[in-house]
Amino acid sequence: MPKERFKLIPAVHLFLIKSNKILLLRRFNTGYEDGNYSVPAGHLDGDESVITAVVRETKEETGITIDPKNIRVVHVMHRIKFDGERIDFFLTANSWSGEPSIQEPNKCDELKWFPLSNLPMNVIPYVHSALENFQAGVAYSEFGW
Repeated sequence: MPKERFKLIPAVHLFLIKSNKILLLRRFNTGYEDGNYSVPAGHLDGDESVITAVVRETKEETGITIDPKNIRVVHVMHRIKFDGERIDFFLTANSWSGEPSIQEPNKCDELKWFPLSNLPMNVIPYVHSALENFQAGVAYSEFGW
């Protein structure tokens, strides 16, 4: 019987930036990092590309629409979490339509633009690290090893 291959859980995260501010959402009632800030994010559902997943997740969480041609990958992170390893794709969009608003009030209790130079202290650590790497032009990092 062939050995089963090791599997990573893939996720997408969107750095939505305008006027040197980034859109952050505060997690609420999810059981993971509640009370801390993150960016629109989620797991790939399977049978979808990274770009398709970030468009879907962003629409589900913020209500905005992004044309896939306006998205680019800006950072990739391999990290370890208490329940296994993850591969995270961080993307950005240069334009979108609509104004962001909370679409999942059962998972998010605040959606706010923060200056990139003055982020709240309670940004999820791996997201904060990825944002720093993105700003420094670093394409790949590892976190939690």
